[in-house]
Amino acid sequence: MFTGIVSDLGEVLDVEEKAEGLRRLNIACGYDTDSIDIGASIACSGICLTVVGRGRTGNRSSFAVDAAAETLRMTTAAAWQRGTKLNLERSLRLGDELGGHMVSGHVDGIAELIARDDFLDSAELTLRVPAELARFIAPKGSVALDGISLTVNKVEGDTFSVLIIPHTLQVTTLGALRPGARLNIEVDQMARYAARLLESMPQAR
Repeated sequence: MFTGIVSDLGEVLDVEEKAEGLRRLNIACGYDTDSIDIGASIACSGICLTVVGRGRTGNRSSFAVDAAAETLRMTTAAAWQRGTKLNLERSLRLGDELGGHMVSGHVDGIAELIARDDFLDSAELTLRVPAELARFIAPKGSVALDGISLTVNKVEGDTFSVLIIPHTLQVTTLGALRPGARLNIEVDQMARYAARLLESMPQAR
Protein backbone atom coordinates (compact mmCIF):
# COMPACT_ATOMS: atom_id res chain seq x y z
CA MET A 1 0.00 0.00 0.00
CA PHE A 2 1.18 3.52 -0.84
CA THR A 3 0.04 7.12 -0.45
CA GLY A 4 1.07 8.67 -3.77
CA ILE A 5 3.79 10.84 -2.20
CA VAL A 6 6.94 10.39 -4.30
CA SER A 7 10.08 9.91 -2.22
CA ASP A 8 12.72 9.58 -4.95
CA LEU A 9 13.26 10.00 -8.68
CA GLY A 10 14.73 6.83 -10.15
CA GLU A 11 16.25 6.04 -13.53
CA VAL A 12 16.14 2.84 -15.55
CA LEU A 13 19.71 1.58 -15.97
CA ASP A 14 19.01 -1.41 -18.18
CA VAL A 15 16.22 -3.66 -19.39
CA GLU A 16 16.63 -7.43 -19.79
CA GLU A 17 14.24 -9.85 -21.45
CA LYS A 18 14.16 -12.81 -19.06
CA ALA A 19 11.55 -15.03 -20.69
CA GLU A 20 8.52 -14.72 -22.88
CA GLY A 21 6.41 -11.98 -21.30
CA LEU A 22 8.86 -11.25 -18.46
CA ARG A 23 11.18 -8.25 -18.35
CA ARG A 24 13.73 -7.38 -15.67
CA LEU A 25 14.46 -3.73 -14.96
CA ASN A 26 17.46 -2.42 -13.06
CA ILE A 27 16.64 0.94 -11.51
CA ALA A 28 19.00 3.49 -9.95
CA CYS A 29 17.72 5.23 -6.83
CA GLY A 30 18.75 7.41 -3.92
CA TYR A 31 17.73 4.88 -1.26
CA ASP A 32 20.34 3.26 0.96
CA THR A 33 21.00 -0.15 -0.60
CA ASP A 34 21.04 -1.87 2.80
CA SER A 35 17.54 -0.57 3.52
CA ILE A 36 16.02 -2.26 0.44
CA ASP A 37 14.82 -5.75 1.27
CA ILE A 38 14.50 -8.49 -1.32
CA GLY A 39 10.76 -9.09 -1.70
CA ALA A 40 9.85 -5.54 -0.71
CA SER A 41 7.36 -3.56 -2.78
CA ILE A 42 8.33 -0.29 -4.46
CA ALA A 43 5.92 1.75 -6.56
CA CYS A 44 7.65 2.63 -9.83
CA SER A 45 5.68 5.38 -11.57
CA GLY A 46 2.58 4.03 -9.88
CA ILE A 47 3.18 0.31 -10.49
CA CYS A 48 3.70 -1.87 -7.42
CA LEU A 49 6.74 -4.03 -8.25
CA THR A 50 8.63 -6.55 -6.13
CA VAL A 51 12.35 -6.15 -5.50
CA VAL A 52 14.24 -9.21 -6.78
CA GLY A 53 17.77 -7.85 -6.53
CA ARG A 54 19.76 -4.93 -5.17
CA GLY A 55 23.25 -3.52 -5.47
CA ARG A 56 25.25 -0.56 -6.65
CA THR A 57 25.91 0.70 -10.14
CA GLY A 58 28.84 3.09 -10.10
CA ASN A 59 28.21 5.45 -7.19
CA ARG A 60 24.44 4.87 -7.15
CA SER A 61 22.24 2.41 -5.32
CA SER A 62 20.05 0.25 -7.53
CA PHE A 63 17.39 -2.42 -7.31
CA ALA A 64 15.94 -4.89 -9.78
CA VAL A 65 12.28 -5.73 -10.41
CA ASP A 66 10.46 -8.03 -12.81
CA ALA A 67 7.54 -6.81 -14.92
CA ALA A 68 5.24 -9.62 -16.07
CA ALA A 69 3.17 -9.76 -19.24
CA GLU A 70 0.01 -8.29 -17.66
CA THR A 71 1.97 -5.37 -16.23
CA LEU A 72 3.55 -4.69 -19.61
CA ARG A 73 0.14 -4.84 -21.27
CA MET A 74 -1.71 -2.60 -18.82
CA THR A 75 0.91 0.05 -18.02
CA THR A 76 3.60 2.25 -19.53
CA ALA A 77 6.30 -0.18 -18.32
CA ALA A 78 6.46 -1.72 -21.80
CA ALA A 79 7.93 1.55 -23.10
CA TRP A 80 10.53 2.00 -20.35
CA GLN A 81 14.10 1.93 -21.55
CA ARG A 82 17.56 2.92 -20.42
CA GLY A 83 17.37 6.50 -19.13
CA THR A 84 13.61 6.54 -18.41
CA LYS A 85 12.91 8.52 -15.23
CA LEU A 86 10.53 6.96 -12.71
CA ASN A 87 8.68 8.28 -9.67
CA LEU A 88 9.50 6.02 -6.73
CA GLU A 89 7.68 5.40 -3.46
CA ARG A 90 8.41 2.75 -0.89
CA SER A 91 5.53 0.85 0.66
CA LEU A 92 3.68 2.33 3.58
CA ARG A 93 4.71 1.28 7.07
CA LEU A 94 2.59 1.34 10.20
CA GLY A 95 2.86 4.81 11.72
CA ASP A 96 3.84 6.59 8.48
CA GLU A 97 2.13 9.87 7.65
CA LEU A 98 -0.75 9.55 5.17
CA GLY A 99 0.10 12.61 3.11
CA GLY A 100 -1.76 11.73 -0.10
CA HIS A 101 -4.49 9.10 -0.43
CA MET A 102 -4.58 5.33 -0.26
CA VAL A 103 -2.94 3.95 -3.41
CA SER A 104 -2.59 0.22 -4.12
CA GLY A 105 -0.09 0.36 -6.96
CA HIS A 106 -2.48 -1.66 -9.14
CA VAL A 107 -2.74 0.47 -12.27
CA ASP A 108 -6.18 0.70 -13.87
CA GLY A 109 -5.04 1.90 -17.29
CA ILE A 110 -3.18 4.58 -19.19
CA ALA A 111 -4.11 8.26 -19.44
CA GLU A 112 -2.91 10.51 -22.25
CA LEU A 113 -1.80 14.09 -21.66
CA ILE A 114 -3.70 16.15 -24.25
CA ALA A 115 -2.92 19.69 -23.06
CA ARG A 116 -0.57 21.52 -20.73
CA ASP A 117 -1.02 25.12 -19.61
CA ASP A 118 1.97 26.62 -17.81
CA PHE A 119 1.60 29.50 -15.40
CA LEU A 120 4.22 31.46 -13.48
CA ASP A 121 5.25 28.56 -11.26
CA SER A 122 2.58 25.89 -11.72
CA ALA A 123 0.89 23.97 -14.52
CA GLU A 124 -2.52 22.60 -15.40
CA LEU A 125 -2.52 19.21 -17.09
CA THR A 126 -5.51 17.94 -19.05
CA LEU A 127 -5.73 14.21 -19.63
CA ARG A 128 -7.95 11.76 -21.45
CA VAL A 129 -8.75 8.40 -19.87
CA PRO A 130 -10.32 5.21 -21.22
CA ALA A 131 -14.11 5.55 -21.19
CA GLU A 132 -14.54 2.76 -18.64
CA LEU A 133 -12.48 4.71 -16.09
CA ALA A 134 -14.08 8.12 -16.60
CA ARG A 135 -17.02 7.35 -14.29
CA PHE A 136 -14.63 6.94 -11.33
CA ILE A 137 -13.19 10.46 -11.68
CA ALA A 138 -14.96 13.41 -10.05
CA PRO A 139 -14.09 17.05 -9.28
CA LYS A 140 -12.21 17.32 -5.95
CA GLY A 141 -11.68 13.57 -5.99
CA SER A 142 -8.29 11.85 -5.99
CA VAL A 143 -6.33 10.07 -8.70
CA ALA A 144 -2.80 8.70 -8.87
CA LEU A 145 -0.90 9.62 -12.05
CA ASP A 146 2.44 7.85 -12.48
CA GLY A 147 2.28 7.20 -8.74
CA ILE A 148 1.57 10.80 -7.73
CA SER A 149 -1.48 11.56 -5.59
CA LEU A 150 -3.37 14.45 -7.20
CA THR A 151 -6.68 16.22 -6.71
CA VAL A 152 -8.97 16.42 -9.74
CA ASN A 153 -9.76 19.97 -10.79
CA LYS A 154 -12.29 19.73 -13.63
CA VAL A 155 -14.01 16.84 -15.40
CA GLU A 156 -15.65 16.82 -18.82
CA GLY A 157 -16.64 13.52 -20.38
CA ASP A 158 -13.55 11.33 -20.60
CA THR A 159 -11.14 14.20 -19.86
CA PHE A 160 -10.09 15.77 -16.58
CA SER A 161 -7.54 18.30 -15.38
CA VAL A 162 -5.19 18.57 -12.41
CA LEU A 163 -3.25 21.57 -11.16
CA ILE A 164 0.41 20.84 -10.38
CA ILE A 165 2.20 22.91 -7.73
CA PRO A 166 5.85 23.99 -8.12
CA HIS A 167 7.23 21.40 -5.68
CA THR A 168 5.61 18.52 -7.55
CA LEU A 169 6.88 19.83 -10.88
CA GLN A 170 10.41 19.92 -9.45
CA VAL A 171 10.64 16.55 -7.71
CA THR A 172 8.65 14.28 -10.04
CA THR A 173 8.54 13.40 -13.72
CA LEU A 174 5.56 15.72 -14.31
CA GLY A 175 7.76 18.75 -14.89
CA ALA A 176 9.10 17.35 -18.17
CA LEU A 177 5.81 16.06 -19.61
CA ARG A 178 4.44 17.37 -22.88
CA PRO A 179 1.17 16.63 -24.74
CA GLY A 180 1.15 13.09 -26.06
CA ALA A 181 2.77 11.65 -22.94
CA ARG A 182 1.18 8.52 -21.49
CA LEU A 183 0.79 8.07 -17.74
CA ASN A 184 -0.25 5.22 -15.49
CA ILE A 185 -3.54 6.01 -13.77
CA GLU A 186 -5.06 4.46 -10.67
CA VAL A 187 -8.52 5.70 -9.75
CA ASP A 188 -9.55 6.32 -6.16
CA GLN A 189 -10.44 3.06 -4.42
CA MET A 190 -13.38 4.68 -2.65
CA ALA A 191 -14.84 5.77 -5.99
CA ARG A 192 -14.53 2.24 -7.34
CA TYR A 193 -16.26 0.72 -4.31
CA ALA A 194 -19.00 3.35 -4.36
CA ALA A 195 -19.69 2.64 -8.04
CA ARG A 196 -19.80 -1.09 -7.37
CA LEU A 197 -22.20 -0.57 -4.47
CA LEU A 198 -24.55 1.50 -6.62
CA GLU A 199 -24.45 -1.14 -9.36
CA SER A 200 -25.46 -3.86 -6.90
CA MET A 201 -28.38 -1.94 -5.38
CA PRO A 202 -31.88 -2.85 -6.60
CA GLN A 203 -33.18 -0.34 -9.10
CA ALA A 204 -35.97 1.86 -7.80
CA ARG A 205 -39.29 1.09 -9.44
